[in-house]
Amino acid sequence: MKILKTSFLLFSAIIFFTLSNCSSDSSSGSTVEGTSFISVRLSDEPGDFDNVFIDVQDVMVKVNDDSESDSGWQSLGPINAGVYDLLELTGGISVLLVDNFEVPSGMLNQIRLVLGEDNSVVIDGETHELQTPSAQQSGLKIKVNETLDPNFTYEFLLDFTVDESIVIAGNSGNINLKPVIYASAEYASGIIEGMVSPSNIQAVASVEVDGNIISAYTNEEGIFNLNGIPEGTYDVTITPAEGSGYTYTIVEGVEVVNGQYTDIGVVNLPLMPGAITGTVLNEGLLSTASVMVEGEMVSATTNELGVFLLEEIPAGVYTVYVAPEEGSSLEASEFVEVEVISGETTNMGDIML
Repeated sequence: MKILKTSFLLFSAIIFFTLSNCSSDSSSGSTVEGTSFISVRLSDEPGDFDNVFIDVQDVMVKVNDDSESDSGWQSLGPINAGVYDLLELTGGISVLLVDNFEVPSGMLNQIRLVLGEDNSVVIDGETHELQTPSAQQSGLKIKVNETLDPNFTYEFLLDFTVDESIVIAGNSGNINLKPVIYASAEYASGIIEGMVSPSNIQAVASVEVDGNIISAYTNEEGIFNLNGIPEGTYDVTITPAEGSGYTYTIVEGVEVVNGQYTDIGVVNLPLMPGAITGTVLNEGLLSTASVMVEGEMVSATTNELGVFLLEEIPAGVYTVYVAPEEGSSLEASEFVEVEVISGETTNMGDIML
């Protein structure tokens, strides 16, 4: 199996936040045609507090806009909002805030974490309100500046460093939230692509992912792309349009790597099989009809009326053998050049052994 494209597996940006304004830059990022999908998780580095509660209300992004203005922000809501104890989100534990939100492809410039008013820290059993006036108004801005490739899914992890984010303000007694956050992202999906032959047949490619079916139609050239497939091994089913004369086929063991295209090449649709039937007229005689298909013998026994049916026979020309049951004095008969047409049943008519 050929890997067409390998991109980065991991990119990260380490950002120190203050609630003061950043330097202004009004230029725009370059636009890439298409759409991408992003998920956002929240986690924390351990800190020397009993609890740190953060009231997360929204997650917003700026795509293809690196200006510092308040315009151009897009909410990823509705998100999994709530008050979270950051100190429970340690040791690899995280909470999913945004799941597979569709955004334009191109440059993801910033992420904004919007907080509510219910933020607090517990120190030695005593709860203190966290002062975050600017964050409550406009949100915590995280510069990312990474390119989102079309059709891929990305997962962003916002990782608080609590010990550096909680600031006790001298004699005032105020405890302020000035976050230090490590923001990282990685590809969370790959893409399966291929071509179906014949290309003039409309077909659907599909895979099952965690109990859900992801599918895509072929285009006029027979090409398909299955997007948003998490890393793993899958069976790809190709199903032609009903009435096309072709039947489905399965490509097994397709390996998907996050951030990569997996090309399964040209998939040839098999013609819909046909069948062969006939009637043995010898009264009370049990007979067996047989035909060699791709190196294996396919057989069927006559019923009480002397009728046999050989099913799932690919289109082609065959030699059919009809043999009486053992102990009969009759001999087997051979019928050459029996033609099977896709999707049809070939009737050999009456047979006398």
